[in-house]
Amino acid sequence: MNIHEYQGKEILKSFGVAVQEGVVADTVEQAVEAAKKMKTDYNSDWVVIKAQIHAGGRGKGGGVKLAKNLDEVKERATAILGMQLVTPQTGPEGKKVNKILVAQDVYYPGASETKEFYVSVLLNRSTGRNIIMYSTEGGMDIEEVAEHTPHLIFKEEIDPKVGLQGFQARKIAFNLGLSGGAHKEMVKFITALYKAYDSTDSAMFEINPVLKTSDDKIIAVDAKVDLDENALFRHPNYAAMRDKLEEDPTDVEASESNLNYVKLDGNVGCMVNGAGLAMATMDIIKIAGGEPANFLDVGGTANAQTVKAGFNIILKDPNVKAILINIFGGIVRCDRVAQGVIDAYNEIGDVPVPIICRLQGTNAVEAKKLIDESGLKVYSAIALQDASDLVTKVLAS
Repeated sequence: MNIHEYQGKEILKSFGVAVQEGVVADTVEQAVEAAKKMKTDYNSDWVVIKAQIHAGGRGKGGGVKLAKNLDEVKERATAILGMQLVTPQTGPEGKKVNKILVAQDVYYPGASETKEFYVSVLLNRSTGRNIIMYSTEGGMDIEEVAEHTPHLIFKEEIDPKVGLQGFQARKIAFNLGLSGGAHKEMVKFITALYKAYDSTDSAMFEINPVLKTSDDKIIAVDAKVDLDENALFRHPNYAAMRDKLEEDPTDVEASESNLNYVKLDGNVGCMVNGAGLAMATMDIIKIAGGEPANFLDVGGTANAQTVKAGFNIILKDPNVKAILINIFGGIVRCDRVAQGVIDAYNEIGDVPVPIICRLQGTNAVEAKKLIDESGLKVYSAIALQDASDLVTKVLAS
């Protein structure tokens, strides 16, 4: 589950990670008050106005602006709030900005030069171990760094038996070219960052940039946090951070109906029980001459409600020309699923695309009879080959 920058910073602060301070606002008036607070609390004459959306590259799209006085705060907040922000990660449709973060200026002059770094913590799936990935090239897209200067990316793998060791944190600070007070601060930063990642059951922490200030403090200027949804039951306070406005409405509807749904670009919608069967069904659709429009797993207890929810989600895709329902009745009886299809069809009304319903397993014959005698525009099949032939037939008509 992705969360906003300001929420990620709240988590980091709770584990002792130093961050660029800021106040979230959803109106221009709140932004002005936030700027005043930055002046009072941190003596920050300038502030940074940051759009809060679930996407990187906000600065490239005009979603991060410096404001040197209250008039500029009003101007920048007015321009960013409500804008459709397009970044390299949003796609051409962009995302609407509903909140902004008014953050302190941390690039103040001082005894030494400021320096930006890249630091992230994530799982190396090939080894099953967490790694800290870091680079001296902070503030840049890490993909660009990896492509053009891969030697500037370092990785530190963590043994799960003992966790992050002190020598590893010191090694990271050394490889980043730090010494003296800045070296000590980076060691503290890395240690706290890894503890935050490990304790929150996160999938990824990405801090870009990590800033060495002019007085040798080490702080997180940005925070991209991806929480593991499978572990949110252990962290209800983090689960409450979910912002449904940042998600695709169809994905939200699917999750609220306990459906596993992924939209694809094809023309045949599919509704299946079981992830493995769903993958095989998508292969069958391709063999039959179509392209899968989605991955939709209704689970092992398909009924009228889940089938109806699946229909509604699939039919929102204008590219869908047919729907293939492929259910194996092991846990659930096929005749109950068939009745669920009939009830859902009648409740929705006239479904504008042909439906192929293949039910195999317990009471498959009874299920086919129910479908055939329903009077609905539903093609029934028991054998998978018959279902594939029907997909070919309806696409050609």
